[in-house]
Amino acid sequence: MKNLTLTLFLFVLFSVSSWGQKALIWHTDMNEAFEIASKENKPLMLFFTGSDWCGWCIRLQNEVFKTSDFETWAKENVVLVELDFPRKTALDRNTQIQNYQMQKMFQVRGYPSILFAKPEMMTDGKKNLKNLGRTGYVRGGPDKWLAVADNIVGQSY
Repeated sequence: MKNLTLTLFLFVLFSVSSWGQKALIWHTDMNEAFEIASKENKPLMLFFTGSDWCGWCIRLQNEVFKTSDFETWAKENVVLVELDFPRKTALDRNTQIQNYQMQKMFQVRGYPSILFAKPEMMTDGKKNLKNLGRTGYVRGGPDKWLAVADNIVGQSY
């Protein structure tokens, strides 16, 4: 009975502590992400990945993007966008076209590629993404990766 009570208590404690926390949102729609980044005055972090086949992409996800340090940093500093190029999973046609257009625009030739871009609205009403810098997998975990990202984002904002 004591074990059941302890288990129940821990479950409730964990549930209550996570209520106020918002999970990271990885946007897949560039227009939506652009609007949010403009409104919040944050750069976009574009993550070009092969989520179901790229070993280095998966490693970057596990070593950096799934950590609490990254989560805290991302919520404060960027709007996240995942531009995926899976081999085993089909994307809807519009997302596929959008991702290839972004890949071509930023001349992405390898994965993972992470680009930081400032959303800008031009005088003629067109949207522009000003390239702030890029990175990829950085050995050393979240501290090393975040130092590189801070250097890129910090110089521009």
